[in-house]
Amino acid sequence: MKVCHITSSHPSKDTRIFRKECVSLAEQGFNVNLVVPEEADHTDRGVNIIAVKLNITSRATRLLKASYKVYQRAAQENADIYHIHDPEMIFFGLLLKLKGKKVIYDIHEDVPRQILSKAWINGKIRSAVSWAFEKFENFSARKFDAVIAATPHITERFKKLGCRAINVNNYPILSELYVPDSGWDEKKKAVCFIGGINKIRGIEEMLEAISYTDSKLFLGGNFSPPSLKEKAQNTAGWEQVIDLGFADRKRVAETMAKSLAGLVLYHPAPNHNNAQPNKMFEYMSAGIPVIASHFDLWKEIIEGNDCGICADPLNPYEISNAINQITENRAEAERMGRNGRNAVEEKYNWDVEAEKLIELYKTL
Repeated sequence: MKVCHITSSHPSKDTRIFRKECVSLAEQGFNVNLVVPEEADHTDRGVNIIAVKLNITSRATRLLKASYKVYQRAAQENADIYHIHDPEMIFFGLLLKLKGKKVIYDIHEDVPRQILSKAWINGKIRSAVSWAFEKFENFSARKFDAVIAATPHITERFKKLGCRAINVNNYPILSELYVPDSGWDEKKKAVCFIGGINKIRGIEEMLEAISYTDSKLFLGGNFSPPSLKEKAQNTAGWEQVIDLGFADRKRVAETMAKSLAGLVLYHPAPNHNNAQPNKMFEYMSAGIPVIASHFDLWKEIIEGNDCGICADPLNPYEISNAINQITENRAEAERMGRNGRNAVEEKYNWDVEAEKLIELYKTL
């Protein structure tokens, strides 16, 4: 069976798309192709990477020109199943349906709720844009052969519409980030945040909180917008930051192994309250405690597995207390980290989710 994954906005080595879904399907004998913005065709771990050279200079370019060029190249593959990963690819998914193809829509985020927090969309029209997109997304999803959602909350939304929807959580690969011989006595007095860095993900509160401690903050990722980094560098907390810039997966694992805890302190937002951030489970997979926002779902995971501390993401003093509680008690931190790792080994891992994905493909 020839499979074609399509994305106009993710890198060729995206963790969910390539490392998890495409590789898992290739290991099961599917003919897997990934059409993606890239410089040259190549094969990696049994997946055929099909390059679409793009000159993306703006968001509008990606939304319009990039998605069309990626669709054109994907259509040439004449695959049995097309698997789309971006909201801007929905229209082209409908075109593929008109060509008689089977189409899977993979929903990474609750986009209508995400739109409500998008700073680049004029605040006066965000609600209208969110409403219009949700209507279009709902209509399209009913036309597709299956919907894959990254969280149970999103899955239920599409099940209620009558879609064939399955939940494939973005849980970590068991062996990827765990460094079993990293001793707790050798760890730095530091916590880490790895991922996209922006205001709504709590960078300002993290920097203020770290300034109230004597710990370091490993910071890995790109700032959005880039001007936010200059503002961050002018805060008191920046003196305690070890700026990693963009970190590849190997460096991510090394950074987590040196840290006493991982931070995931997203602000309250419609798209955050019921989300399941990948990095939360990656910290657990790495065997370190998690300091997370005190959303009900996150508390259920973190406190329910006794693998970290939940705090008010808008209160730097509360965050700093959580950091101090962990960094000043390594034995307790090690216990929490071990609990998190055990939970990942038992239930929050990609092996379990891959079985759902493969079963769906077999039925199609």
